[in-house]
Amino acid sequence: MNLAAREPQRPPLVSRRAPQEIAELLDVWVASWRATYADIDFDARRDWFVDHLSTLESAGAVTLCLHAAPRGDIKGFVVIDPATGWLDQICVHPDQFGNGGADALIAAAREASPGGIRLDVNADNDRALRFYYREGFMRLCDGALSQSGRPTLVLEWKPS
Repeated sequence: MNLAAREPQRPPLVSRRAPQEIAELLDVWVASWRATYADIDFDARRDWFVDHLSTLESAGAVTLCLHAAPRGDIKGFVVIDPATGWLDQICVHPDQFGNGGADALIAAAREASPGGIRLDVNADNDRALRFYYREGFMRLCDGALSQSGRPTLVLEWKPS
């Protein structure tokens, strides 16, 4: 085996969302949520998400996208408000589940909001809960019902 011929592993590329990336970002959002909750029609919620994202970004949130290569395909994204530390969305394309994409995105969120992060997570989203607890998030309280009517939990990460 020729180890010298191996391509070195590149660190994930995270950058602020460009306006022309909204369609691709929507595809990742739908695919990620569909893989988690197959019983919900996320395609029907595309317009809602575009409006929701616009509202968040107008209020100061930033959308950071994980790319396969410089300005290549979007593999995931995170939406965080640096002023409040509120993480509204973190989505990774299902073909990237378990490949470190969520780790890169949560690191980018921590960089954007170094004082701490809060978020709502669906209480029945076991994969997400395992991820957040592994990343040092702590449960604060029960959250409001999600748009789908599912119970949520409020989690928080604070720097040590």
